Amino acid sequence: MEQKKYACLSGSTLKIIAMVTMLIDHIGAAILENGYYLSYINTSGTAVTTEQMTKILEIDRVLRFIGRTSFPIFCFLLVEGFLHTSDKKKYGFRLFLFALLSEFPFDIAFNQGILEFTSQNVMFTLFIGFLVLAVMEKYSDKPYIMLFGLAGGMGLAYLMRTDYDFKGVALIVILYLFRYRRVERTLFGCISLLWEPPACIAFIPINLYNGERGLKLKYLFYFFYPVHLLILCGIRYWLLS
Repeated sequence: MEQKKYACLSGSTLKIIAMVTMLIDHIGAAILENGYYLSYINTSGTAVTTEQMTKILEIDRVLRFIGRTSFPIFCFLLVEGFLHTSDKKKYGFRLFLFALLSEFPFDIAFNQGILEFTSQNVMFTLFIGFLVLAVMEKYSDKPYIMLFGLAGGMGLAYLMRTDYDFKGVALIVILYLFRYRRVERTLFGCISLLWEPPACIAFIPINLYNGERGLKLKYLFYFFYPVHLLILCGIRYWLLS
């Protein structure tokens, strides 16, 4: 991959940026929206005043705006991991395993239930994206199979109602197809994110990627994702009890 002089962020730095912005996003979603706001609605406004609720929602909008940066970066890192892993089967298995392990924390954080199936966590989106990339790599000389794999992956994400659903899978494929073309990657990536414009900011750190691994944080995201959701649920319970 051609490196620009301004490329200064390693893979581990991108991962940390993505995790921090995801945490900020989930503070808004898990504590403010699924905590204070739901409590306000369910108790007819007696938990907090209308003025307080207005301020809480204003803070939530800021947190969620910042948090939109995280998903495209994780998609980019997935593609990088797919391209450079020495064992794709183990990589795919880790994604699937932690998708299963993360479902319980995801449900209690955002779906107000245990093993609730109206939506599935983002690890399933990344896993489906990984499967689509595997098909596209194996059948790179057969465009019709590549298209079938893409359509199948997008359809599966839609039917499962994974976080970011088919749109997330489409972004992963765009980042893969234009992995060596920064301008096209940014252009088509942003077009695919027009439904959520703040997420386009992610291409600033993505385009500062220097191609280096950086710190060895191989399993950090896998554990961080379910653990931070459980911690946020505990904080929510403490604040509202």
